[in-house]
Amino acid sequence: MALIEWDADGVAAWAERAGQGAVLVQSMRGFIDAGKVGRLVCEHVLDQSEPIRIATFDIDELLDYRSRRPEMTFSINEWTDYDEPYLALDMVEDADGTPFLLLHGLEPDIRWERFVTTVHEAIERLGVGLTVAAHGIPMAVPHTKPPMSTLHGTSQELLPDTPGIFGTITVPASAQTLLEYRLGQRDKDAVTVAVHVPYYLAQSSLPISAQHALEQIEGLTGLKLNVAGMDAAVEVAREEITRQTAESDEVQALVETLEAQYEQMQEARTSGLPLDGPLPTADELGAEFEQFLAQQRRDFPPQP
Repeated sequence: MALIEWDADGVAAWAERAGQGAVLVQSMRGFIDAGKVGRLVCEHVLDQSEPIRIATFDIDELLDYRSRRPEMTFSINEWTDYDEPYLALDMVEDADGTPFLLLHGLEPDIRWERFVTTVHEAIERLGVGLTVAAHGIPMAVPHTKPPMSTLHGTSQELLPDTPGIFGTITVPASAQTLLEYRLGQRDKDAVTVAVHVPYYLAQSSLPISAQHALEQIEGLTGLKLNVAGMDAAVEVAREEITRQTAESDEVQALVETLEAQYEQMQEARTSGLPLDGPLPTADELGAEFEQFLAQQRRDFPPQP
């Protein structure tokens, strides 16, 4: 059984407008996405264009419904709505009318290798030259400083000449990261923008982090993604965070500590000098994150 169903009209429309070397932006929900960076990027791209469906994946072949149950709405005495899961490939366009592809929907739970092979075949068929992804990762950074990000990809030539901060680490895999890894093994270009999101705001929607991701994608691809279109949302979110921060002395103290660490990290990144002290480990960050959320849930409720 085929894992993907192609839309003949959509494929024909893509063939008429796009050439070799096109861009594919992937934004799948399910893995870590602090600040909802990937989701906000996807929503912004869809809002700026009239998507044309190219292909649809058979979600029943990829989703474990028992571990990730879609939501249904019950009203009085009947079911009235179902948040139907999907994974699709659409053609969208940037502000200059340049077409590119958007892979969006739920990350596959199962059949990762088959999924990756199918995406690779789609890349070959549609002439994709570069695959780009963006998501947020919780980090010990303050919201008062400009966003930073870590870029990783299948070729060092695709990446800016900036020092990394992670060294060698082992983390749980995802369909997105496996896709990047397998594309590299097949000599395909792929890059991911991992935006550093303040861990105390990881559950909130952070437009400023998503805007930073869009700027990075523009720089990598040459696409024009109307980054300024997020200015209003960024300002609203910034004002709300500032207001909530001012109401808690403990939060202010935490932010001051993170600001000092941020400056130290920036100095190390620009000068190439080692940090005076080690960065927190993933376990330390996770424990601190959970403790802080438990203490500050009332001060920082999730934003819509």
